[in-house]
Amino acid sequence: MNAHSGGSAGTMVKADRRRSARQESNDRRTTPREGKALSDLARRLSSEPVASRLSASVISGVVRTVEIVAIMLSGAVALAVFAPDQPQWAWLDMLVLAAVGVLSVITMESAHLYSVPVFRRARSQAIRILVAWTFSVFVPWLGLALFALAGSGGGWLLAWWVIGLAMLAVDRIIVHLLVRRWTRDGRLTRRTVIVGGGKPGEDLINAIRADRTTDVEMCGVFDDRDDTRSPNMVAGLPKLGTVDDLVAFARRTRIDLVIFTIPITAEGRILEMLKKLSVLPVDIRLSAHTNKLQFRPRSYSYVGNVPVIDVFDKPIADWDVVMKWIFDRGVGSLMLLALSPVMLATAIAIKLDSKGPVLFRQKRYGFNNELIGVFKFRSMYADKTDASAQKLVTKGDPRVTRVGRFIRKTSIDELPQLFNVVFTGDLSLVGPRPHAVHAKAAERRYDEAVDGYFSRHRVKPGITGWAQINGWRGETDTNEKIQQRVEHDLYYIENWSIPLDLYILLKTPVSLLKSENAY
Repeated sequence: MNAHSGGSAGTMVKADRRRSARQESNDRRTTPREGKALSDLARRLSSEPVASRLSASVISGVVRTVEIVAIMLSGAVALAVFAPDQPQWAWLDMLVLAAVGVLSVITMESAHLYSVPVFRRARSQAIRILVAWTFSVFVPWLGLALFALAGSGGGWLLAWWVIGLAMLAVDRIIVHLLVRRWTRDGRLTRRTVIVGGGKPGEDLINAIRADRTTDVEMCGVFDDRDDTRSPNMVAGLPKLGTVDDLVAFARRTRIDLVIFTIPITAEGRILEMLKKLSVLPVDIRLSAHTNKLQFRPRSYSYVGNVPVIDVFDKPIADWDVVMKWIFDRGVGSLMLLALSPVMLATAIAIKLDSKGPVLFRQKRYGFNNELIGVFKFRSMYADKTDASAQKLVTKGDPRVTRVGRFIRKTSIDELPQLFNVVFTGDLSLVGPRPHAVHAKAAERRYDEAVDGYFSRHRVKPGITGWAQINGWRGETDTNEKIQQRVEHDLYYIENWSIPLDLYILLKTPVSLLKSENAY
């Protein structure tokens, strides 16, 4: 196999991914600190296939963009066909078309035409779109300007109205059909669990169900209290276990939202539970519909018609996911092309230096504690490799080859992880570094050495990260080193932005030159 060839590498990655897809999907696991085994019911429910969720805000944004383009295109067609003698002031034409497009979207936004519940209802959109589009085209001041552009008459304006209305109708029919399909597949619902049973839990569940437009799909109830205080069924929903069980449950299936029904006055109990749930990439809300403490209306957000207090938001969500995906795939592909000569030279050097494969795949913890296979250049002798990182590599380690010492010191051994970024998508360019399954600090597993260690798994791991450019890379022989890594990773998660990713990427080569603890 040509390990350094982009095409061959892509084929190898995809084939390997197909072979291990089923194994890896079943390899989600709870850690020793995530509580006892799930109940049979919770295990069965968490084993059911669930489609990935689509962001409603992203869908709405895409529809807005498509409709602006459609309106401008329909205007251009009307001008070309019905006003062929129009003076070719292209820049002015484009300005007018863009102005009408933006005005139309603003008008339709005011008419509440850009929400998923509206997309589901075909007939209710029709009249509002007709009124909004007509207003946007024939609004008096803009109409005068358009007639002036038309010169001898405004016949093309009527043609624009007809063509534009037809294109909007086709667009909305397509969106309606897609949204219906995605709703049927569960891709537009927020899979939700309730923490806290009893009467407050029952009231909350009934209040959510009362709103037929809600996107909430309730999966079950979790409560630390015994059955005498919290029954096994709450308003028809089963109690699936404790908060510890909820962490294990969310590792096995998609959970988007957690709502607490526990009174806000039970501060100690809430804080204890939040500490356990902070490792999950989910939105966490505190129900306020039965609270006696009343806040200003703007202090609340809403789940359907139920007021809630925002506690945690899932990091890197909605449009942030799209931006990071584009950044990873775009910049990652360019880096793969630019660094291919280095990767080719490295592959040849490894092959000449020692027997064995050029690449190997190491199991590491990824997003939401999933096990992923990370590609690396082989830096050890083939008969001494340690794929599970049972023993940390130390200075002068006899297992490391001559070429291996250099590529580990310079982090060239990490370059094949660009295959993970570009082809498999289970790594980002920037994020918390994925650690090997059995990695240890001072003979203790990382999750035992650092409280809240798994909070770093709320986002996709990366090839480089905030911790690495701040000097926390390489050997982790003390608790302090892994503690510092985790603290820097959590800072990155809470402060993520595309400029921050770009800064980290640009700073990484400089930080590699200053590194002293990578062996």
